[in-house]
Amino acid sequence: MQVTRATTSLSSRLHGSNPRVYHPSASRSSVPHRGSLAPSTNRELRLQCAALFNLKQLFSGGKMGNSGSSGGSSGPSGWTPSSSTDVPRKVSKSGYDITPLTAEERGKAAEGLPRMAQYITLEHGTERAFTGSTVNGYSHDNKKRGVYVCALGGLPLFHSDTKFNSGTGWPSFFAPIDPEHIIEVADYSIPYMPRVEVLDRRSGAHLGHVFDDGPAPTGKRYCINAAALKFVPEGEELPEESKPKH
Repeated sequence: MQVTRATTSLSSRLHGSNPRVYHPSASRSSVPHRGSLAPSTNRELRLQCAALFNLKQLFSGGKMGNSGSSGGSSGPSGWTPSSSTDVPRKVSKSGYDITPLTAEERGKAAEGLPRMAQYITLEHGTERAFTGSTVNGYSHDNKKRGVYVCALGGLPLFHSDTKFNSGTGWPSFFAPIDPEHIIEVADYSIPYMPRVEVLDRRSGAHLGHVFDDGPAPTGKRYCINAAALKFVPEGEELPEESKPKH
């Protein structure tokens, strides 16, 4: 198949005649490459490799792209719902309520979401590259200034100032609004390709994955499903659930 041959050829360019398994979550320092390749060339090849991997997933009918974790009815690993609404409230350093929702609150909040958003946030699914849009209709490559909040629960997650064009087809950011607003969990759902899954701290919603091939100043690439987000343009009032608590 053409995709397989292209992947093999690209792997050979990256690793020589005896290619090893490569994945986009590898750090720049750990990616083997020929000394004659410039850093910018290496970055382009890494992005091409990631794109080809997603194509293989597409043709094989599997879950694609920056996600791929198998869903489960027992809830996402790394996050536990509150036992009741009477638990002590937790507030992030930036002033937002990050108390986990109860299972009932989470289910009620998910009822009004589009099916794709439910699939991604609750079942660890992934939208196809270059096709995603937020739950309120903004494209994955939206360039307007504003804040991206979680589609499930409304916790502010990313600001447009940290968004960049990664070439992958998913919204990419180099930093969250507040590190306390997300949970990072080891993900071994794809054999030989360990990754770090990103969850919303308040709702436990699956957002995407984070990789170590982003731009300065963090070197991180938060590769996020657009359908897991709601975009609030600059100048518009944040929903009540998305406002700070002090």
